[in-house]
Formats: sequence, structure tokens, C-alpha cells
Amino acid sequence: MDSLQFNGLNENIGDELHEECGVFGIYDLDGNDVASTVYYGLFALQHRGQESCGIAVTDTNGPKRKALLSKGMGLVNEVFTPDDLDRLKGNIGIGHTRYSTAGSSTRENAQPLVINYVKGTLGLAHNGNLINANELRHELEYSGAIFQTTIDSEVIAYHIARERIKSGSAESAVRNAMKKIKGAYSLIVMSPRKLIGARDPFGFKPLCIGKRDNAYIIASETCALDTIGASYVRDVEPGEIVTITEKGIESDKSLCLPKSKEARCIFEYIYFSRSDSIIDGVSVYNSRILAGKYLAMDSPVEADLVVGVPESGNAAALGYSLQSGIPYGTAFVKNSYVGRTFIKPKQSNRESSVKVKLNVLSEAVKGKRVIMIDDSIVRGTTSGRIVSMLREAGAAEVHVRISSPPFLYECYFGIDIPSRDQLIANNRSVEEICRLLGADTLGYLRIERLGEMVNGLPICTGCFNGKYPLEPPKDDIRGEFDK
Repeated sequence: MDSLQFNGLNENIGDELHEECGVFGIYDLDGNDVASTVYYGLFALQHRGQESCGIAVTDTNGPKRKALLSKGMGLVNEVFTPDDLDRLKGNIGIGHTRYSTAGSSTRENAQPLVINYVKGTLGLAHNGNLINANELRHELEYSGAIFQTTIDSEVIAYHIARERIKSGSAESAVRNAMKKIKGAYSLIVMSPRKLIGARDPFGFKPLCIGKRDNAYIIASETCALDTIGASYVRDVEPGEIVTITEKGIESDKSLCLPKSKEARCIFEYIYFSRSDSIIDGVSVYNSRILAGKYLAMDSPVEADLVVGVPESGNAAALGYSLQSGIPYGTAFVKNSYVGRTFIKPKQSNRESSVKVKLNVLSEAVKGKRVIMIDDSIVRGTTSGRIVSMLREAGAAEVHVRISSPPFLYECYFGIDIPSRDQLIANNRSVEEICRLLGADTLGYLRIERLGEMVNGLPICTGCFNGKYPLEPPKDDIRGEFDK
């Protein structure tokens, strides 16, 4: 099978899930410059967004209306030079790495956002997606607001600024703005004298707190804390607002929901987060090991070798091997330098965009019955191509196992899942999908296993069963306003 085609799609169409962003913030109470620390924190969060990035800083001993910003298109080590970091003088800093939907990858939409208003400056870094961004944006436009970007993060920044004029503090402004916005968000807000972190009441997106010497850190994942030598303090709870000032850290939990209503994105554990991160007390690595073990229990098959599709499939493949007793091995060599979107070959060219990223070790798979573990199948184009590559390398059989249930519905809360009619599992049985992929057998993780993977934490399963934790928008505006 040279290429998989259905619904007019072909292998050159992207077939990967994308997270929206990574956020990082630090307040050094001793007054030391923090730009270089933000840089290394963003480096650790590069996997969450690879199209643009930015750093903004302010000095608590300087003027309230001065914030310095540097941002651009590209990876963290491409955008910032040593001179850029030297110029960013300040002891409070926020940073952002970003993925965007097609057509809106512009410097204007890079974050953090920094706005000047009557109370001084406000910096914002946002991970997530609002479901009422459309109506909130129009409300602001009709009151005279002029937008510089097409991202819903600017809508949040405007509402916080508006509330700050009426509120006694920046944190109360954030709280009042949170009462208006709906959807998934982890926010880091920089005011002239404070660093504020906030997480939506459902807890869709992760956010944690760390400490290094006399500095507090807020970040999307604990791997960023490890990178800068900070110790993990705790996670920001869903609905919680934490405020860091010269007095230390304060917490506001007035918007928290009952635990049973929380709805973390399960794909933080399956795919998005780095395997060395711990989210809400649960190891991402252990979750993936468990997913593989459950696949071995529920979808066993006789084979000679278990392999993972790098990187997130590797731990699940190890779990499958540990449970089944079938040897774990390496079948793929990954090109480490293909991070961002690259110039994809034209359909008429012989080069495969999948082969640019992965190559098969024929010595490892030739003549063997291979179990291939991957984290998900979206359109199926990439999975079908990888199955074909294994067969071309001499694999006698290819059995595909997926460490998530089938995608059946759109996501409105920050995962770039295409429309339902483009999902390979839409209106197809597992057997039909297996034939399309060219595999010998196909097995998905049972939806009942998801809660077991994360020690019973409440999760969102909307993309698998259409049961969303809050009512989705009547009109699908995904992509109309970029995340």
C-alpha cells in the first residue's frame, strides 16, 4: 500500500495531534533578572508549541508602565539571541511557546501579549481554547475595542484589563474575568508588581508551581521545573488563582468546582506532556506504561516484537511488552531535527513526509510478527504509511495497537482535531479501519481504561464519546479565531 486515500485525503496531509501552547512564569523576590531562566523553561516546553515563542519581563523596582517584550516565529533557540536575553532586564518574567492552526501562524499572534492601559502594563500567556471567544470578542468590538491579533488570548487580556479598572487588585480582576470566559485555559498574568497563575474550573490544561531559592515559578509542566533546577511545590488546582507578590504566594479557590465535575484533558497523559512530567500527582510515564499493559490485557496477539512509534508510543509499547512477555525493541529511527512544520513534498514527488521523520530498521523487523504501538489515529494517513513501511522492511505481520480510544468527535478545548467527517473512525468499524491501514489486526484502548490510567482523576472524554463537560458552541468556530 503506497498511500492511504479516503475522503479525498492523501498521505501529505498532516495527521498529528497538536497541543496549543506551553506557558512559564517566574518572580524572583531577590530582584535578579529572570529572562535566561524563562528561556530555559520554554526550552523544556518546546514540545507544546513549535511555531512561535516569546518572553516578556518587568522590574518590580522600575516604573509601572514599562514591560519589555521579545517574540518571533520559530523554535526557542532560533528566536532568542544572547543579546535579546541581556536586553530583557526584570525580575518578573513570563514566556510562551505556541502551536497555531493553519493560516494564522503570524508574529502578531505570538505570545505573550503585553498591553498598556490606565493601571500600567499587563502581560498574558495563555494555553487553551475558549468556547465563547466569538461572542466576547464581538461584545468588545461593539464597545470600541481594536484587536491586534486573531487569538482568543487577546479577548482574555482585554477582559482582565477592563475588570482591573473596577477591581481593587489584579487577582480580583482575573477572578472576575474568569466568571465570563468559558472553556479551557491555563493563564499566567504579569502585572507590574505581581505574577498570577490561573486554571479553568474544569482543569483541562495543566499548571504547576515550583520554587528555586527565593523565586517562585508557574509552568505548564514539571519538566520545566526540573530543567531550571527548581523544586516542585504543587499543582494549581482547577479553578484556583495563585498570586505571587513580595510577600510570597496566596491562593483563591472561590471558583473551584466539586472534584467530580473536573475534566482534565486525557491527552496530556497519552500524548501532549513530556513523559518525565507529573500532572496532578500522576506520572505521565506511568500512565503510558499502564495504557500499554491494558492493551496487552484487552487486545492480545501472538507476535515476536513490540515496538513504539516515537516518542509517545514508546512507553506504551514497553508496557505492552511487560504485560505480554513479548520482547520490546526499537524499529524506528527518528529524525530529531524535524520539529516544526517543514516544506512537505508535493503529491507528485516520491518523497514521503512520514519518511522524512521516521525510518524503519529493517534488521529489527525482517521476518518478524510486529506489534506497533501508537498513541492515536486521526485521519489514518500517517498510521497507514508506517504500516506500509514496516511491510516494505520485511515484517511478516503488523498488528497495530492504539493507546487511546477511537476519535469520533471534535474537540473544542484546545486539541487540534479535524472535523468529524475527516476522522478515520467516523462511521467505520475497527475491522474497516484495519483494512484501510493495511494491518493484520487493530486494537484500541477501551474507554473504560482511561480513568484507571490516571488513578481515577476526573477526565474529559468528549472526543471519544461526545459527552463534553460543558455545552459546546452551537457553531464550530475552531480555526475562525486561533487559539
